[in-house]
Amino acid sequence: MIQSIEKKALFNISYGLFLLTTEFDGKHNGCIINTAQLVSENPYTMLISVNKSNFTTEMAEKSGKFNISVLTEDTPFELIKRFGYQSGRDTDKFAGFNDVAEAANGVKYLTSYANSVISAKVKEKIDAGTHYVFIAGIESSGLLGDGKSLTYDYYQKNIKPAPAVKQTKKGYVCKICGYVYEGEQLPADFVCPICKHGADYFEEIK
Repeated sequence: MIQSIEKKALFNISYGLFLLTTEFDGKHNGCIINTAQLVSENPYTMLISVNKSNFTTEMAEKSGKFNISVLTEDTPFELIKRFGYQSGRDTDKFAGFNDVAEAANGVKYLTSYANSVISAKVKEKIDAGTHYVFIAGIESSGLLGDGKSLTYDYYQKNIKPAPAVKQTKKGYVCKICGYVYEGEQLPADFVCPICKHGADYFEEIK
């Protein structure tokens, strides 16, 4: 009988990869998320799940609006790094990035490396521990291309570079983004500084 939580089993849940964008008080920001789905057609309603520590989460909560750009398999790792590996609190993620347009809600979305865009207005926020789940009404949506949607599994196997790990050092590597913690023992409360996942998502370098 299965009575415990096996992390590797949870990793087999199918995810997509999306660019979540929002705007508040004249500032635009965005981050990469892996949970966005349609939950109702009458009315059209979706949900997203976003880490509480993300600046984009804070902005979306304040503005009550966001866009989802559905990423495609030709998405370069540099785009993932730009929006997923740095904080909008101290970086303008859109600086020097021209593959965007602005939707009717005043929020930017991708014009390349995405096959669809969805604009939504937040209706409810649910506290889910490390993440907030936003329930949102879909205000508009449109097709941007015919590229195949990027799954989390495809990203892990074909886009994310293998971590440069020095085998002579003791340490732990994040299974999500590849960040390496060097040390004899990983603290139980350690949080990855890159992707914000906890110690359970690290594995020992052997």
